[in-house]
Order: sequence, then structure tokens, then C-alpha cells
Amino acid sequence: MTERSEGTARTRRETGAEEPATGTAPAPISAPRPSHLVAASGRDSRLRIAMLGTRGVPARWGGIERHVEEIGARLAAKGHEVTVYCRANYQPEAGLHRGMRLVPLRTVGTKHLDAIVHTASATARAVRRRYDVVHYHALGPGLFAPVARTMSTAKVVLTVHGLDHQRAKWGGVARAVLGTAAWTSTWAPHAVVAVSAELEARHVGRRAPVVRVTNGVTAPGPHLSRGEACARLGLGERPYVLFVGRLVPEKAPDQLLAAFARLAGDDLRLVLAGGSSFSDDYVATLRAAATADSRVVLAGYVHGAELDELYANAAVFVLPSRLEGLPLTLLEAASYATPVVASAIAPHVEVVGRPGPG
Repeated sequence: MTERSEGTARTRRETGAEEPATGTAPAPISAPRPSHLVAASGRDSRLRIAMLGTRGVPARWGGIERHVEEIGARLAAKGHEVTVYCRANYQPEAGLHRGMRLVPLRTVGTKHLDAIVHTASATARAVRRRYDVVHYHALGPGLFAPVARTMSTAKVVLTVHGLDHQRAKWGGVARAVLGTAAWTSTWAPHAVVAVSAELEARHVGRRAPVVRVTNGVTAPGPHLSRGEACARLGLGERPYVLFVGRLVPEKAPDQLLAAFARLAGDDLRLVLAGGSSFSDDYVATLRAAATADSRVVLAGYVHGAELDELYANAAVFVLPSRLEGLPLTLLEAASYATPVVASAIAPHVEVVGRPGPG
């Protein structure tokens, strides 16, 4: 096994107005009103939107974080005021990023409390401010949607990214709480956004109307040749199998490790680009299994240009997950025309279609 660390992640930050962590209402963003947001009456039609439930932006890892960054940046580019409530243990600095206001709030950084404490705090702040839209991301944070709906005038939106209550890392109590959040998602929001057909089908006919907005990715630029990422990971010109994602049981990297061990070829490499998501014990078992095979590279979380390089040069991308929403990593790999192999669960089939080459 070869284990590499990508070092301290650097975040891109633009100087801008900040909302104090404990203070008063935020100062307005000093930006000109785009003409398309001024109604015929001269009234400003710009929306004030709060994003809750994400770890934060800039996105360094996590599909929800990348989703929020891209959606939020596009809304900001259209002239809307977008505030992203970030977890201070992920994005500690306030400021502006791609037109979005970043508001870091402290949380309790444990497996069971990290998301729920942060979302509770963010919801308490959101209901005191005059947002037009309060947008929750993921079922767990959506547990607080009834609070935002009853204690503010904002329209409440919940994007369902996956079936959180079915994730293997949760015990009985956590699954019960997340099951309650899944039930809440069927009636509390003014609208539900589902990122896949499977998730949409689970909400059709419920009180909260649902619309499917399928995940997408930005088309890559010209082909990236091997460079810093491949050199740092010791890949050279060797062919490699690539996995990208959190190292958690439902993504089944353990099965990929077991299958790879049966492949012949000293020159072939397996790159696992990801890390723990409050799953340290599981990651320890992966590390132990990988020690027997020097061809396995544990790359840690990789993002930005280095991740693009890995996608572009992989011999094959493999995603053996048992549970997904609509994985951005699969879409990203396919966007590079990299061959993909994925388990036959509904979200993967929605992306890949029927089995076969191409």
C-alpha cells in the first residue's frame, strides 16, 4: 500500500462584506441591480436566499458542497443575494466566494452532532432574517424545515440528495431520527427538489410538491496530460483504476479492494481518492486490507485541478456503491470520456443506461 496526503487544503476567498457570527443583520451586498431583476414598476425582484445543511463552500470534498457551490454561484451571478451557512470546522472564514456570502457557525464536530447542531444554529439565524427562500440540503438538515416554515415568511425548499436514513454508518437511534426527517420532507417544505428519478418517485403524491432537477457537471476543457497529481501519487505512466468518494460502507470501496486484489499485473494501480466521513473505524479496515498490496494508493481527498487530472487519465473509473442519490463523481468521470464501471443501483443506471461499451 502507498498512502499519500494532499496536504492542507487551500480555500479560495474573495474579500467582501461579512456577517458577524453573533451579531446583527448582514449588511446588504453592494452590487448593482441587474436590469433583468428590476420589474416594470421599478421594484427590485432580487431574492435573498439562505443555503443550509452543507458543510460549506468553497467545496473541497463532498457532493452536496459542490452542488451548493455551483447552484449558489449561478444564482448570485443572476443578481440574487445568496448566503451559505458554513460549518466553522470546514470553512472558518467569513467573506464572499463567487458572489455568495459565507457565514461560518460553530458546531459540535462529532459524527452524530456535527450536522444537526449546525443546522439548528443556522435555522435560528435564518428565521430572524428576512430571507425570501430558506433552502435546506439533505434529509437530515431538513428536519428543521417546519421551524423555518412556521417562524418565518420565507418559502422553504428542501433538496433531497439521497436516502440518508439508509446509510450504513448510522446506528438505530440516528436512523430513527433521519427516518423522521425523511417523513418531514414529505410535508414540511413548500417544495422538494429531487436530484434523481428514484428520489422523485418517493415524493410523488405527497403534500410537498416535488420537482426533479438532475445533477449535472460542467464540461471539462482540453484533455489534461499527466502532471502534478500523478507524480505526487507515484503513478508515473502506469495505468490505474480510480475511485473517488467518501470512504464509507455504502460506497463499498472494500469490495473494490477485494476485487482488485484478484487482478494480475504489477504495473496496475488502484487509486482511492477520498477519506473518512466520521467513518474512521471503517477507513482503518480499508487501510489494513490495503497494506497487503503495494499497488493500492490511498490518495486522501483530492479536489480541483488534481482531481481533474486523475479523472482524465484513469484507465477506468469504478463506483461500486450500494446507495447513492445521483453521484457527481460518476458524472464527472463520464464527462472526461473515461470508461466507467458502476453497480447496478437505480441512480447509476439513470446515468449509465444499459450495460455495454461506450
